[in-house]
Amino acid sequence: MWYNLYMFHTRDTLKVNQSGHLEIGGADCVQLAREFGTPLYVYDEAYIRRMMRIYRDTIRKEYDGNGMVLYASKAFSCKAMYAIAREEEIGADIVSGGELYTALSAGFPAAHMTMHGNNKLPHEIGEALDAGVGILVLDARSEADLVEQAAAARGRTQDVLIRINPGVEAHTHAYVQTATPDSKFGFSVASGAAEEMTRYVLSKPHLKLLGYHCHIGSQIFEKQSFVLAVEKNLAFMAEMKKKLRFEAQALNLGGGFGVWYADGDPMIDADGYAAYLSALLSAVRKGCAVHGLRLPYIYLEPGRSIVAEAGITLYTVGTVRDLPGIRKYVAVDGGMFENPRYALYQSKYTAILANRAAEPPAERVAIAGKCCESGDLLGIDFNLPAAKAGGLLAVFSTGAYNYSMASNYNRNLIPPAVLVCDGKAEYIVKPQTYEDLVRNDALPARLK
Repeated sequence: MWYNLYMFHTRDTLKVNQSGHLEIGGADCVQLAREFGTPLYVYDEAYIRRMMRIYRDTIRKEYDGNGMVLYASKAFSCKAMYAIAREEEIGADIVSGGELYTALSAGFPAAHMTMHGNNKLPHEIGEALDAGVGILVLDARSEADLVEQAAAARGRTQDVLIRINPGVEAHTHAYVQTATPDSKFGFSVASGAAEEMTRYVLSKPHLKLLGYHCHIGSQIFEKQSFVLAVEKNLAFMAEMKKKLRFEAQALNLGGGFGVWYADGDPMIDADGYAAYLSALLSAVRKGCAVHGLRLPYIYLEPGRSIVAEAGITLYTVGTVRDLPGIRKYVAVDGGMFENPRYALYQSKYTAILANRAAEPPAERVAIAGKCCESGDLLGIDFNLPAAKAGGLLAVFSTGAYNYSMASNYNRNLIPPAVLVCDGKAEYIVKPQTYEDLVRNDALPARLK
């Protein structure tokens, strides 16, 4: 049937039950909507764990365990995610004091965290050092000074990496390319900035330079882009060994593996992701042999590929507006306040009516949100059965960056999130209330 496509790409995360309803992780989406309301973020725990294990076990098998997977918190950060990562014996990549605090609140070991970011605030650096964060990734010369000062004040030495920009242009959206010559991230290898930063960090008595960090972008399907990044990193490492007698002992290759969102995106199964990582690790082995380098400890930062397809968002259909000869708009109770990705960079999604999941599509529609913005859309090309008010819409592959980027625009409430395991669902992010919206508002006495 037509929905087999979705069953395949999610590898049993989703299916259609005998009632014609969509299920995720064994839970009926209609029942989830009744119990928890909509909009609702729903995550399949088994899928998340499976993806973490794929990366972890591939490093153990293909690279003799000489590396660590770091879950990229920015994709979806909450206490439950850090608890799962801890149980699956992987590390965490954090980029803010808030992510650090959340991870620590879940009992995640700071020693297994790496903090990066292009403008870490002084108090975030201090918080990271006080907590015992394993590695800080330096992304500015002034940042090296701040970390040196903070480490000296605490009478300790801090392990660091330098984020370098190898100039690899991955074929992805311009907004998520991070290693092009014109980028706010990293020190350019080609310009000599990466070498100059290496010399500078090596001169700092309270910084221990372990090696380098590189992230070429997001939503990348080309293995060759990753392999090229490895080759350029290793060539630079060999140059630093020759010029400065500094041989890097660690290399962080970032993340960026692509996921399925809609027609046109490759559908990568578990073996496929393992193959991506195997190609990188093989390139590391080959490049080190060519350049006479010791095999570095490898870090990897997958985020989207761990949680994106693990998550769906459920909505209730509201008004339906048909503009003959132009377009039909199906409005839902969410919008850009809980998924701004279409408004930001026209991200594509796939959706079905979860309460009529066995029915074939009958029309092409745009899905509109409830915000007071003409651009408040989840997309303009969805094939659905004829939608009616009260119907239940499910949008696939929304586990990454949706909750992370949500806001209270128009004073809408950020939806809750539930984690499904063996058909049972529990909150991992509780619902906001109107009281939460005004909790930090202050009303000066003269206005009362």
